[in-house]
Amino acid sequence: MTAPYFETIGRIPFKGPESDDPLAFRHYEPDRLVLGKRMEDHLRVAVCWWHTFCWPGVDMFGAGTFDRPWQAADTLENAELKLHAAFEFFEKLGVPFFCFHDADVAPLGETIAEGDASLARIEELMRDGIDRTGVKLLWGTANLFSHRRYMAGGATNPDPEVFAFAAAQVARVLEMTHRLGGENYVLWGGREGYDTLLNTDMKRELDQLGRFMSLVVEHKHRIGFKGTILIEPKPMEPTKHQYDHDAATVHAFLRKYGLENEIKLNLEVNHATLAGHSFEHEVAYAIANGLMGSFDINRGDPQNGWDTDQFPNDDREAALALYHVLSAGGLTTGGFNFDAKVRRQSIDPEDLFIAHIGGMDTLARGLLMAERMIRDGKLAFHVADRYAGWNEGLGADILDGRVGLGDLAKLARDRNLKPEPRSGRQEYLENLVNRY
Repeated sequence: MTAPYFETIGRIPFKGPESDDPLAFRHYEPDRLVLGKRMEDHLRVAVCWWHTFCWPGVDMFGAGTFDRPWQAADTLENAELKLHAAFEFFEKLGVPFFCFHDADVAPLGETIAEGDASLARIEELMRDGIDRTGVKLLWGTANLFSHRRYMAGGATNPDPEVFAFAAAQVARVLEMTHRLGGENYVLWGGREGYDTLLNTDMKRELDQLGRFMSLVVEHKHRIGFKGTILIEPKPMEPTKHQYDHDAATVHAFLRKYGLENEIKLNLEVNHATLAGHSFEHEVAYAIANGLMGSFDINRGDPQNGWDTDQFPNDDREAALALYHVLSAGGLTTGGFNFDAKVRRQSIDPEDLFIAHIGGMDTLARGLLMAERMIRDGKLAFHVADRYAGWNEGLGADILDGRVGLGDLAKLARDRNLKPEPRSGRQEYLENLVNRY
């Protein structure tokens, strides 16, 4: 083991809502029972490798501002140093999971063989870290967007050799995730899209992407991986238009290629808002269509039109999403991964802890609010009462196909129907949520 990087920081304690200690939890209490289940088991919090340990604090107008020793060069030695710091961070923060891309944890070189050698060493150290700390892998993924070979995408690339290279990367990381006991594997189409239709054959690219996803599913079953394959929607960035635009778009894609029973969704808050939706909408859509998998929890800035990946701080937003998740039975293999980065001026190592502590407290408060919503039952009662007419009589006959359009026209005339609208009570319900 190397010397501790965060040596001035100990295990983060829970000190309760009255605490002013920035390095203590005020609401996140892992063993607290919520609806009969531990808070930690409800939330399944994960730290992401890329933003937390890899991002150097750059922006389009300036170089990196962070001084992390492992960022000096992309070498295996620095990758090992980064890994030791990561597991120190996981253990002191007290999270149960982490997530990574292959390019986050090892120098991949220019060939698959070079990447194989680096990742073999990192996998060995990662296994040691998992065994020593008990922190588990929520999901792994391959970076198919950063290298210049992927400037026109991975699976959707016009060059089949790039497709083959991308397939080799995914197979390698899927196998690594399987060996490390990972519970999911994520596919984010970072450059699976287009910047202009002038040089794009959309049908061909979508067919290539469908074939790629089918190959991933086939390989999952071939190696015996029991985890969940996930797709992460995003409408744009870095391409003008991405094929995994939002939950509904991915759903249509999965159905077209016969993958709706094999792949679920990894939803991100900031991606939802970039698509013009609320996070609650994307969660509700995924649940309604049997696609709920896992979540990247963060937020955007409403004054910026891009993916700012800030740490969450909206208890109400978290509560509404968790209300749907809990009402649907809760998470299975998924979790809440902090796909978020500290701001460029937050240069101290302790800022990494403070950011995650705030995010975990936000989730915890949201969970406790969602628990009150469920126990109180008023929200659920209002929705059930609003649609009660569809459970029997005319409504049931319509849904069960016992009446046709002509039958309904006759019924409306015979009964001289004069249906009266009922209030949706939106303001009442909004006020009710605020009281929780």
